[in-house]
Amino acid sequence: MTDQRQSRRRGQGELEALVLSALRAADEPATAGWVQERLGGDLAYTTVITILTRLLAKGAVTRERVGRSFVWTSASDEAGLAAHRMRKVLDAESDRQAVLASFVTGLGPDDERLLRELLRRTQGEGED
Repeated sequence: MTDQRQSRRRGQGELEALVLSALRAADEPATAGWVQERLGGDLAYTTVITILTRLLAKGAVTRERVGRSFVWTSASDEAGLAAHRMRKVLDAESDRQAVLASFVTGLGPDDERLLRELLRRTQGEGED
């Protein structure tokens, strides 16, 4: 029988979102130790560092050296991180047009309408 007290394993995206949320809640740039404490201390310090480093590579956080360690600041939100993941999936495919066409045809009417409106706004901004 499985011990229900064991914490469930969280996915990388969920951990990244939690770390970003903690950084956005900080009043100033935060250390990895502060982030670890903010998340309840159930993550290993090395795990927090790994997540922060991955977020840095994605442009979702910035870091600055202070003494012998770094302080971290959120440069993105969950939406920006999700968009990065979507671009990464798209970049891995050889037929971008087919992938985008399949994505768009799979959208519900409300999401399709929203996407069309966002595209119109983006095109309008480029015409200035």
